[in-house]
Amino acid sequence: MHDELIAQAQAWLTEDPDPETRTELARLIDAGDHTELAARFGGTLQFGTAGLRGELGAGPMRMNRSVVIRAAAGLAAYLKKQGHDNGLVVIGYDARHKSHDFAQDTAAVMTGAGLRAAILPRPLPTPVLAFAIRHLGAVAGVEVTASHNPPRDNGYKVYLGDGSQIVPPADIDIAAEIAAVPSLTTVRRPTEGWDILDDSVLDAYLARTDAVLSEGSPRTARTVYTAMHGVGKDVLLAAFARAGFPEPVLVTEQAEPDPDFPTVAFPNPEEPGAMDLAFATARAAATAPDLIIANDPDADRCAVAVQDGTDWRMLRGDEVGALLAAHLVRRGATGTFAESIVSSSLLGRIAEKAGLPHVETLTGFKWIARAEGLRFGYEEALGYCVDPDGVRDKDGITAALLITELASRLKEEGRTLLDLLDDLAVEHGLHATDQLSARVEDLSLITAAMRRLREQPPTELAGLPVTGTDDLTRGTADLPPTDGLRYTLDGARVIVRPSGTEPKLKCYLEVVIPVGSHEDLPAARAKATALLESIKRGLSAAAGI
Repeated sequence: MHDELIAQAQAWLTEDPDPETRTELARLIDAGDHTELAARFGGTLQFGTAGLRGELGAGPMRMNRSVVIRAAAGLAAYLKKQGHDNGLVVIGYDARHKSHDFAQDTAAVMTGAGLRAAILPRPLPTPVLAFAIRHLGAVAGVEVTASHNPPRDNGYKVYLGDGSQIVPPADIDIAAEIAAVPSLTTVRRPTEGWDILDDSVLDAYLARTDAVLSEGSPRTARTVYTAMHGVGKDVLLAAFARAGFPEPVLVTEQAEPDPDFPTVAFPNPEEPGAMDLAFATARAAATAPDLIIANDPDADRCAVAVQDGTDWRMLRGDEVGALLAAHLVRRGATGTFAESIVSSSLLGRIAEKAGLPHVETLTGFKWIARAEGLRFGYEEALGYCVDPDGVRDKDGITAALLITELASRLKEEGRTLLDLLDDLAVEHGLHATDQLSARVEDLSLITAAMRRLREQPPTELAGLPVTGTDDLTRGTADLPPTDGLRYTLDGARVIVRPSGTEPKLKCYLEVVIPVGSHEDLPAARAKATALLESIKRGLSAAAGI
């Protein structure tokens, strides 16, 4: 067994084009570190609907140039079988370790396969790549990013020519082509022949951001902004300047790209502590800001924080989704409002009252973006699509513009985002959401928890009887199959699913409390908080997490 492992590693070593990972792997072979080698060679990173994502390092279970070259070769073969022999593939990348190398390798492979390739001019937000695909008439796009994952990770996200992320069966077909690559020596990689794009694509994207806002709308809200050590700052500042908003106050410690993300444990605005510096900057600002805006490192997500009493708090993604929807309705928007099944049912209430179509999809923008007649889409994980004709994906830049326009309008009326949330609760009922999330080192724990819930499903949670159980692996009339469970309770809903991008089991909770008037809101919120905590405890026990 050990001899076979060493032989596998040595075969990989002879093909590896990267001096860094060659040195790393040679050291493991020389040390006879069979435990680590088994972790690197115990399989291959699976190419799925999120593309590839994993820890950087040598071997087929890590993100590295060898894995990326194989993935690019598989994608190129797939595109050619689809009849795109001379099609354009546009490639974007973030500022993580190895992102530029992976982008260059992808361009080389596409060029070697007879396709045309073009790379964005520098590390830029993921939505700029999603925009560029449609703008340039590309047959596919690749974004090298691990979004908000830890610093040691990188990833490879694939879009097709409609500008949205791949869904089955494209992912299965591309994975088959990747598996069919016999050896890296068979993959042609010329050293030139692709284009490095200039700023015209970025300029076209920025021009498009203007269309998100209403002509003549107030532009007075003051913001504090953090790029979370990612690539959002320059593009967001340019978009805000074009729009005529006050220049955001930057969280300077997190303003510039840094692949080591030194000030945060996880570069995700949702993680505890990630927004602490932004809150400190807001408290210290000479003029009190109206809101805090945060992007994740590749700037496709947008977090919003507001002053609540004497301090600041993050709004949940569901709250921002409802605010943006209400703003668009007031502006007279038409078209479909779409959300993932794990997001709040409040969007459906808002759409229904406005007489607009409403659609629920599986989790992820690869599904939301495909809603027919899409006008607005969101998911609770801070993702919002407010200009689907321009960017058919979540976009943290245009979402930031739209929420700042809403804050400006409310400011002119002497009101805040929290006041509007109160109005929505009185109008539609208080929709309170929360999450129970368990991060694991051992993925088998997630499998065991899902099996336990299937074999012994809870009959009640927080004293509320479970009135319906859907095993989403079977699919529904409206949804294709996915690994998940949905429990319907009297006045509540719970969805449990493994994360598609992180080693986490995620449980999404929602309770709906009827509200008669604004005076009833404090009691309704207290009741909702108690119910959510009780549901969490019951679910945690049922799942064994």
